[in-house]
Amino acid sequence: MSRILIVEDDEDIGAVLQRELSKDGYEVIRAVTGTEGRVMLAQNPDLILMDLMLPGLTGEELLTHIPKETPVIAVSARSSIDDKVSLLTSGCVDYITKPFDIKELKARVVAALRTAEGKKKSNLIKCGEMQIDTDKHEVTIEGKELKLTRTEYAILKMLATGGGRVISKSELLDLIKTETPDCTESSVKVHVSNLRKKIKEVTDTEYVEAVWGIGFKLKGES
Repeated sequence: MSRILIVEDDEDIGAVLQRELSKDGYEVIRAVTGTEGRVMLAQNPDLILMDLMLPGLTGEELLTHIPKETPVIAVSARSSIDDKVSLLTSGCVDYITKPFDIKELKARVVAALRTAEGKKKSNLIKCGEMQIDTDKHEVTIEGKELKLTRTEYAILKMLATGGGRVISKSELLDLIKTETPDCTESSVKVHVSNLRKKIKEVTDTEYVEAVWGIGFKLKGES
């Protein structure tokens, strides 16, 4: 179930949005000021419907506090092209003008959530119980986060995108050189060894396999 945050100071509009979106199975939470909306970001909404002319923080000010991966649809009486262009270039994924047709708004909500879900999936690389979030540069195994250095993360990501094939030390170095220019061919083995030790601390599964005389590969790819 997707959670939608409505930031709207008009009680009637807010009530209509909450009722209609709840009918479609969404979990709806509401804020009536921009300041309250900022506090409710802690509830990690999947999408935000936001007025612009709000008490406290304005919609534009609130937008600067919203994580970039959270889709925002501006819902406002301001209808000028300049307003729309400004909001869309500042981070909103869509803009709908008041008064609006509720069917159109619902369709835009569905589209925004679908696009956000697609982006979220494209940022995730899964290998067995390992998950690499390339957007956040985070790695988890069985829900436990691995604390990796920049070089260890770069090596793991490249192995994970290698399609299960063996990657030589020289090729691996070439693939990660833009992310870790300080890494050398002689130090790759040390970094891989440290990576394997950190993985071993959270799971018995041997994800990174050393292929003698050739290089390394990632096992258990899905």
